[in-house]
Amino acid sequence: MTQNAAKTRSNHALWGGVAFLCIVIAALVFGGIKANQYLQDEQQMPVQVIDFSGDYQYIDITKLERLIREAQPGSFFALDVNDVFRLVEAQPWVYRASVRKKWPNTLKIYLVEQQPVAKWNEDLLLNPYGDTFNAEGKSLVLPRLYGPGGSEKTALEGFNAMHALLATTNMDIAELSLSERFAWQVQLKNGIELNLGRQEFIDRLQRFIDVYPLLTQQEKAVKYVDLRYDTGVAVGWKAPRDNTTKEES
Repeated sequence: MTQNAAKTRSNHALWGGVAFLCIVIAALVFGGIKANQYLQDEQQMPVQVIDFSGDYQYIDITKLERLIREAQPGSFFALDVNDVFRLVEAQPWVYRASVRKKWPNTLKIYLVEQQPVAKWNEDLLLNPYGDTFNAEGKSLVLPRLYGPGGSEKTALEGFNAMHALLATTNMDIAELSLSERFAWQVQLKNGIELNLGRQEFIDRLQRFIDVYPLLTQQEKAVKYVDLRYDTGVAVGWKAPRDNTTKEES
């Protein structure tokens, strides 16, 4: 009887320990669930401040904050900074961004804005690296560049080279066109149109710069200059009522 009693007490102790362990585990699970619910609850731990910094002029901060709050839960702990980062960098006027949380209720976002240097095919803008982005209705006074799809970087490189060469004069580019065959045409801000062809366009532009002082000495105004010749140029003159006459020199 003594051995049976001891065995019974041992079983009771074992099952009591198991029951206690189950209670502890259940309490931990329940506590974890409640803690997670608390941390996920935007009413308990809300992101109260979205702090934007950086040098920007055209980024719509009000719109950007609204998009972030619509796309993300309001809880500080539930908010995913990687998702916010991707959303922010997807905005047309944002070139680069960094996103981080700051305890206890702040989301800090640093913005680098796109720098537009030219218009591209009327509906897009170009940054200094030849990447296109949407102007989002912004009206900017910039040089106009045109060309076939995929030629953005080539067109911008050509524009930059010509702009640098013209910097020695009082002339500048208003519009540049690159044809499907990659022939260059330029309209200067003074209205003169230049046909530079496909090859050696920088040398041909230099030839125009060299001959331009002679052209300005004429009584007639220059309408266009065709430089697609090995030597010399063809000049179109503005005549009364804009009847253009052509002369080779």
